[in-house]
Amino acid sequence: MTFKEQDSRKKSFIRKIFAMGERNGKREFKGSFESTGKGLESISDLELDSAFLGSTDSLMSRDQEEVQSFRVFVATWNVGGKSPHTNLNLNDFIKNDDSADIYIFGFQEIVPLNAGNVLVIEDNEPAARWLSLINQSLNNPINGCSRGPKPATGFSGSKFFPKPSLKSISKTFRTVSRRKLKSCNCTPLELERKRSKDFWFRCQPSHVSEDGISSEEDEEEDPSVFDISEISIPESGNEMKYGLIASKQMVGIFVTIWMRKELVPYVSHLRIASTSRGIMGCLGNKGCISVSMLFHQTSFCFICSHLASGEKEGDELRRNLDVIEILKNTQFPKICRTPDGRMPEKILGHKRIIWLGDLNYRIALSYLETRRLMEANHWDELLNKDQLKIERDAGRVFYGWKEGTIYFAPTYKYYYNSDTYAGDSKKSKKKRRTPAWCDRILWHGDGIRQLYYIRGESQFSDHRPVCATFLVDVTVVEGGAKKKMPGSNMKVGAEEILSTNSRYYYH
Repeated sequence: MTFKEQDSRKKSFIRKIFAMGERNGKREFKGSFESTGKGLESISDLELDSAFLGSTDSLMSRDQEEVQSFRVFVATWNVGGKSPHTNLNLNDFIKNDDSADIYIFGFQEIVPLNAGNVLVIEDNEPAARWLSLINQSLNNPINGCSRGPKPATGFSGSKFFPKPSLKSISKTFRTVSRRKLKSCNCTPLELERKRSKDFWFRCQPSHVSEDGISSEEDEEEDPSVFDISEISIPESGNEMKYGLIASKQMVGIFVTIWMRKELVPYVSHLRIASTSRGIMGCLGNKGCISVSMLFHQTSFCFICSHLASGEKEGDELRRNLDVIEILKNTQFPKICRTPDGRMPEKILGHKRIIWLGDLNYRIALSYLETRRLMEANHWDELLNKDQLKIERDAGRVFYGWKEGTIYFAPTYKYYYNSDTYAGDSKKSKKKRRTPAWCDRILWHGDGIRQLYYIRGESQFSDHRPVCATFLVDVTVVEGGAKKKMPGSNMKVGAEEILSTNSRYYYH
């Protein structure tokens, strides 16, 4: 049977359905044709398609949609190849006050970028430790007690870190059911609507095991398409306030997303893509991890990257090329349609996009000139020499992207466990690095308003962490999650406005 014959049969079947509705006195189908004055048999295929699709669209009318604002916290930190110790306090830069709805954490160099980690097998132990620390900070910031895995004995003297397994620890924080995850988690109503619109289209079958969200996916399965429709929310009074949505590691890059537990059911179409830009342009010591998802009816994409290093003249062009290639080559798997069409397959197809990471752009001045301007507090002059600002203003990279005004001192490079920039001592001139704003957060798309953009002061690494909080507009279907979260639709407090107007500080 040809495709044309199949289509003709489908339309004939639809006419019979309309006729049945007319005979039974039902007007939900018939009403669509009243204005034309035509009988069912004389209606063209085009009018039939239009009327039928319109009748199913009425199930989820645009009049039922509204826009709500959700609070999104984003943090990026190059941790210099060091695994976190049990006493590391993340509250220094998380500053958890139960206000954010979504937390995105991006790390770089969670493992040393040596040949073993790049070419052989990546070490998941530090990622498991970071997950434990994040859970500890988000879910019980008052007394510091973790509500995640129970303490494990015999693990290098650790008091609360379990035997490191990113897969098992991710399961604990997600509470995923035993059933397989699907590539979409559309409700029956949405699935019926999709099938009505496109008879030959079906949501993809499951290709992913229940462990697909962790960074230790099964090699026989497709690790890039999965969904969290089967996540269960415990009703116990001791449950976590925030649940893990996704975690993924690529050598030293690690990204993890957490969300207020009552919002988790409204996340769907979750996909992850990794793009390598390291040695020879193909190894994972540099590159990015991108996470795509639908939250309510709005598509999001979060990119955590570590770009090319180096402070020689011209190195900024290598970083530009990394960005261009990431935008060009990052491809999310095809997935089922949403009310606004098919889910985006490219980064720039998403409605709300946030890019975070060690972008490695430097200051286009010598070490001595940079230090002179810093000591004289000539910050505006210094910012004008920031390579990322220069390249963006010239339209060579991140065209159309936005970044908040920087009111903090350069975040790189410090001595470990010190507030002193590397190179300040006479003994370390060989290891001297010009201070720079390597660690950045940018965004793309409408409906994103930055509340603050600051750095943390942890001395754990040779980089300082950088974080930002946004109010992000999300299209919500009425009757979906029309509950007011503590952090949703919040008015910006005076202290936040003041924080963005504070001047630079210098160590």
